[in-house]
Amino acid sequence: MHNEIVSFINKEVSGANATTAAVEVGDQTVFVDSTVIKEVCQALKSSAEFDFNVLQVITGCDYPDRIEVSYILASFNKNLELILKTKLSKPESGLPKIESVVTIWKAAEFQERECYDMLGVDFVNHPDLRRILCPDDWQGYPLRKDYKVQEKYLNMDVNPEHKMNQGDHFFYKKIIEDIGDEKKVNFSWPSETK
Repeated sequence: MHNEIVSFINKEVSGANATTAAVEVGDQTVFVDSTVIKEVCQALKSSAEFDFNVLQVITGCDYPDRIEVSYILASFNKNLELILKTKLSKPESGLPKIESVVTIWKAAEFQERECYDMLGVDFVNHPDLRRILCPDDWQGYPLRKDYKVQEKYLNMDVNPEHKMNQGDHFFYKKIIEDIGDEKKVNFSWPSETK
C-alpha cells in the first residue's frame, strides 16, 4: 500500500518528493517535503482511492539536526491508516514553519497548538496559534532537546527540591553499588551516579 501512496502523492503533488522504505520492525512511514504538506494532505483526503478522511494525530520529535512532524491519518471508509512525516530544519532564529492543515481537518486545530506549545513549530495560517498546555508567557518549548526549565514562574519555584522524587535517584544509586557494575543497571539518571 505505501508504494501506491508514494506514487499517488508524487503524481498529484509537484515537489512532494514522497518516499518510503520497507521496514522489518515497526510502522512503515511515507515522507514528504514540508513545503507541500497542505497539498499532500488535501490530495490524500480528496482521493477516492485512499479517502483519508480522519486526522488522528499531529505530533513532533526534536532531533539534533531537524524537527520531524508526523501526521497519523486514517480512512474509516477504506480501513486504512498512514503515518505521514516531514522534516523541518531548525532556523538560526525564530521557529521552524509549516503550513497549517486546519482547513482540511478541523481536528488539526488543537493538535497543531499542542505541537507549537511543546516543540515550537509555527503552523502558518493557523486560525488561533497560541499555547494550549503552558501559560502564554512560558519560556521555551518543553519537548525540545535544548529546553532549560526556568527556575521561577510568577515567583514560584518551578521544580522545588522538596517536590522532586529523590527516592528513585537514591534507589538506583544503591543498586549500582550493590551490583558493582553500572553497565548492568539501566535507568533515567545515569549521570547522577558518578
